[in-house]
Amino acid sequence: MPGDLDKSESRLQEATSSSSSAVAAGVAEEHEEQEAGKGDEEDTGAQIAPIVKLEEVAISTGEENEDVLIDLKAKLYRFDKEGKQWKERGVGQVKLLKHKEAKRVRLLMRQNKTLKICANHLVLSTTSLQEHAGSDKSWVWHATDFSDGDLKEELFCIRLGSVENAQKFKELFEEVQESAAETSAEHKQAADSAAELLENLDVKQEENEESTP
Repeated sequence: MPGDLDKSESRLQEATSSSSSAVAAGVAEEHEEQEAGKGDEEDTGAQIAPIVKLEEVAISTGEENEDVLIDLKAKLYRFDKEGKQWKERGVGQVKLLKHKEAKRVRLLMRQNKTLKICANHLVLSTTSLQEHAGSDKSWVWHATDFSDGDLKEELFCIRLGSVENAQKFKELFEEVQESAAETSAEHKQAADSAAELLENLDVKQEENEESTP
């Protein structure tokens, strides 16, 4: 009896070992087939064309002929005359842009994400900054604005992110303002000179007509 039990146990171990080997072989074979399949997929070299082909479209911002003098993050407010209170106009980048040919400078500010224009006007000799409520980060000024497509008198207040940026903005703004004043004076002088010249020509022409028999 002990001999028979030993033989049975030996046969059971052999069967179990054979079964495990078969399972392991099957798993290995399946793994090899998967790897082979992957290799086939990688080696096909097929190129799939996109369903829709998008073409690049050039978008004009209107700033192509201008140089950026300053570009700072800020928050802009507009004074509502009817409600007699300040209303937020937008948060975004405020720029001073100088036209490459005309040399005029304008203030342009767009809202973040939407890029909607919330301020767009020329910086003239009469456009002066004033400190707002004792804050060294905020400035107030009047301007004839064109951000909504129509010229409109507005009272703006801008708040910069730091005292340093506020000073940079103020210094450059006033520099542009002074330059605009000088240009305006030169144009006035040139216009006066032209008017004087025309007046002298008219006088001489009248004298010549009177002296003619």
